[in-house]
Amino acid sequence: MYLDPLFVQLPEAIDREKYVIATYYCAAGRNVQIYKLASALAVEQTTGTWTSVPEETPAIRERFLGRVIGVYETPSYQIEVPPEVDERNFIIRIAFPVDNFGPQFAMLLTTVIGNISSSGKVKLIDLEWPTRMLKEFKGPKFGISGVRKLLGVYDRPLLNNMIKPCTGLDPATTAKLAYEAAVGGVDIIKDDELISDAPHCPLVERVKAVMASIKRADEEKGEKTIYCFNITDRTEKLRENAYRVIEAGGNGLMVNYFTIGFDAVRMLAEDPNINVPILAHPDFIGAVYESPWSGMSASLIGSKLPRIAGLDMTITLSPYGKFPVMLDTFLSCGYHSTAPLMHIKPVFVMPGGGTTQGHVEDLIHKFGNDFIVAAGGAIHGHPMGAVAGAKAFRQAIDLVVAGGHLDPDGYNYPELASALKSWGVYKSQKSGIFNLKG
Repeated sequence: MYLDPLFVQLPEAIDREKYVIATYYCAAGRNVQIYKLASALAVEQTTGTWTSVPEETPAIRERFLGRVIGVYETPSYQIEVPPEVDERNFIIRIAFPVDNFGPQFAMLLTTVIGNISSSGKVKLIDLEWPTRMLKEFKGPKFGISGVRKLLGVYDRPLLNNMIKPCTGLDPATTAKLAYEAAVGGVDIIKDDELISDAPHCPLVERVKAVMASIKRADEEKGEKTIYCFNITDRTEKLRENAYRVIEAGGNGLMVNYFTIGFDAVRMLAEDPNINVPILAHPDFIGAVYESPWSGMSASLIGSKLPRIAGLDMTITLSPYGKFPVMLDTFLSCGYHSTAPLMHIKPVFVMPGGGTTQGHVEDLIHKFGNDFIVAAGGAIHGHPMGAVAGAKAFRQAIDLVVAGGHLDPDGYNYPELASALKSWGVYKSQKSGIFNLKG
């Protein structure tokens, strides 16, 4: 009986401290018995299989069975389904017992979007964590406030640069490009996601060469720079790579977080010997969130889970450049990176993927000062060189923070003027949901 009170309960009837609540989008045919389908999803991911088995006792079902706590149709047909409608859309909420997986990511994700990821149009939108479970996760060591303290920068957005070309460079050339970006005013520089401990650019050699350049640039500009070295590797080498970077003088790390896994990220973030910020690269997650019908939402896979796992800065694809990301998706990722989440620190969102100097005003309008501009080509591909590209971003940031507006014809800054004339000034609707003054 799929309306058994054990299967389907009101949300007020469950003990929230015993369950992780998963919210799904689901679509099915016009004649679907939706409570039967929702119950099947809950049972499939907890105690059940396609038929009864002897050891599935009432006691096991009471403790370990998933509960359907909400089914909502959109649009909400109440009288009849119109004859032209062949497919109906639902939001389904299922409560999964924490005892089924404990405070870890691997079994949590196996439970909430495991087998049912192959069930057709079912997409995991969000997860709500009980307090007792979230307390088990330490979250980021640094977050927004900690990264700002390391840099000594409190009153403006930060500027990041990705070394370009993505791969193929030796340590000396990487160090040269890092120096140019840093001396031009970049706060945080990162390896590309495509380079780690490669034969043509060994990790420790790269750290030593780059950090010597960073030190020289910092002395010249009178500011600090963090360089995030990509340590992505086989699981058993991750901690070793992190230690090697730090021992060689590195002051930042980067991981391709989805390909190494959230529990591996957590291992690094919670290690007391790893005392530098960790930057998150989101490669691969498009395979998980891009489908409107299946997978997981971008804000969950790209912001909320990396934050809980302990990453301090998360690159977020933006609607400005080369990737097809909607504005609402972009803003949702920012919200999940910065909104209060118990003891889990807010983390920097880093809009990237084609960001230019002409996007700075719109970004500040949307996010205020607590974000990082993530720029690659707009620095290294600046018509006047990489130093000028970095300076142009800093000029744009300082101008907008001071209340000015971007205009390619209105400045005495040749670097900024050149960038704006090359790539334009982005104009958008003034939504400003993060900057409440907007």
